Amino acid sequence: MSGGATGTAATGTGGTGFDTAAIDALVGDGPAAWDAAGRIPVELLRELGAMGVLCAEVPARFGGPGRTGQENGELTAHVGALCSSLRSVMTVQGIAAAVVRRFGDREQRRRYLGQLTSGRLACVGFSEPGAGSDLSGMTTRIRPAEDGSGDLIVSGEKMWITGAAYADLVMVVGRYGDGPDGAAAMVPTDAPGVRIEPVAAPLGCRAATHCRIVLDDVRIPADAVLGGGRQPLALLFTVGLSYGRMSVAWGCVGILRACLTAAVGDARTREQGGGPIGEHQLVARHIAELYTSERIATQVCRHAAEQWDRTAPDAAVTAVLAKQVAATHATRGAATAVQVLASRGFTDGHVVARAYRDAKAMELIEGSTEISQLILARHALDRL
Repeated sequence: MSGGATGTAATGTGGTGFDTAAIDALVGDGPAAWDAAGRIPVELLRELGAMGVLCAEVPARFGGPGRTGQENGELTAHVGALCSSLRSVMTVQGIAAAVVRRFGDREQRRRYLGQLTSGRLACVGFSEPGAGSDLSGMTTRIRPAEDGSGDLIVSGEKMWITGAAYADLVMVVGRYGDGPDGAAAMVPTDAPGVRIEPVAAPLGCRAATHCRIVLDDVRIPADAVLGGGRQPLALLFTVGLSYGRMSVAWGCVGILRACLTAAVGDARTREQGGGPIGEHQLVARHIAELYTSERIATQVCRHAAEQWDRTAPDAAVTAVLAKQVAATHATRGAATAVQVLASRGFTDGHVVARAYRDAKAMELIEGSTEISQLILARHALDRL
């Protein structure tokens, strides 16, 4: 079920501003095979990147499509319905672009946003083995070289970095020097001292790749640090994670739409007891619950995208809310779809089997369900 099916889409674009049929044709029937192999063809990622699909909000003056948050959200849901692994790569590319737009100087925005919309790929290094959402535990350092060259040295370790196996650049977020401030550095993945190790057999979003990145005194020029560094770590995280949470939330809408389409199709055509299973009340209840989840997730994401486009003061917390609501509904909705399809949906690679695994990951990434609940509780206690 697309955005068009729910009354929001322009014909041929699904409310995305893109020719979604062209995206569908490029993706084809690849997602099941990608999931099994744990890889997406990198040539496809570069082609989608050059089309602007992977970071659609980049303004036209930097070579991007200049889509709104609403349009980018519907695009993300459309891609998420096709393949959550592809959507995950899209999310990290978008995070990188959002952080460059917010913290890069004019030349850095021109350089890096131009690369990200012309086929180069990026991943984002926030989390560490001992520091996921705990900023105080971050140990990665970005410090001036001691030889007076003006270069900077990046050292540390990042973990569970999505898309790193494909990336030309990794945006490394770490502490600047020995102080409390942070910095975001654009590090080429082929630079001496960078080592990328894929995580074996992840549960979900297998083809997105999840990697450990070791940075062993990697030397970079000073102009590879966005805005010269010395930004508050919390602000760097908020900008990156707000975009990421919005993207994950819309991706969960896509998961729900894919599950609803599969469950409805099966319930209409598979017969038991002398008629389609959708006529049985308990199956009909499952369909109603799936439809309700898709509608709830869509509406909360649209509200968050509206706040994002308005740069409203509560845009960050509405992104948390959207991610929390959409991820929990996607997890339940995918389980419901498997229940409806029964053995048909119990085969590895089937769209609802992939959704069942992928949706669970959405409750963990970009802040776990528990972290999201804490943020929302604090917001309520402070503001209401």
